Amino acid sequence: MSTTADLVAVLKKELKTARMTYADLALALGMAESSVKRMLAKGDMPLSRIDAICRALKLDFADLARKVADDQPLLAQLTEAQEKAVVADKKLLLAAICVLSQWTLEQITARYRLTEAECIAYLAQLDRIGIIELKPQSRYRLKLAKTFRWRPHGAVMDYFRDHALLDYFSGGFNGAGEGLLLVHGSISRGLAPSFMERMQRVAQDFAQQHQADQKLPEKDREGYTLLLAMRSWEFGAFAALRR
Repeated sequence: MSTTADLVAVLKKELKTARMTYADLALALGMAESSVKRMLAKGDMPLSRIDAICRALKLDFADLARKVADDQPLLAQLTEAQEKAVVADKKLLLAAICVLSQWTLEQITARYRLTEAECIAYLAQLDRIGIIELKPQSRYRLKLAKTFRWRPHGAVMDYFRDHALLDYFSGGFNGAGEGLLLVHGSISRGLAPSFMERMQRVAQDFAQQHQADQKLPEKDREGYTLLLAMRSWEFGAFAALRR
């Protein structure tokens, strides 16, 4: 939820954009300029006063609310409570994965056994959790940063470790555009971060291509899951043989 301070911060930007001085605003509100400066400096005022400033700016309150939402920082990670809420209902988890891929309501209901009403209800839940901002006509804005990742040992990753990891690796990886590479070696600790940066760039390229290809007909697209990993690790069976 946005605070009054968030609303005031956006109002200050709008005043600057409209080239309206504090003196101009004071005149429109019937207040002393010093009172207006003090009010905006404190960043604390009743909604009735915010509404009056909107009228002076000829700005609809709904437009102001949207601007505040757009100014909110994007999430790089959810809280543990948010992740637990997502995995508590498997259909909600499905909806979360779909919105991360920027699927529309129509695409989700066409692919999965969810009615339109069910899907809208799940989108509303994701809005309450904070993953998306639900808009009219069931459109939405993703509130996650490009660097977003599930918590390494959070509820979602734990769920996939328990229920999806073996299913993923049981595939043959021999289809068109598929592959599985397993490389082991000892390298300088100082170089390890640079390899991670390259892997992150590959992941980002994949995500950007996904966005760009949404304009293609569905028959020309195929769903792929890219898994990149790197860690200091030794197979347990080998570690057991160490001297």
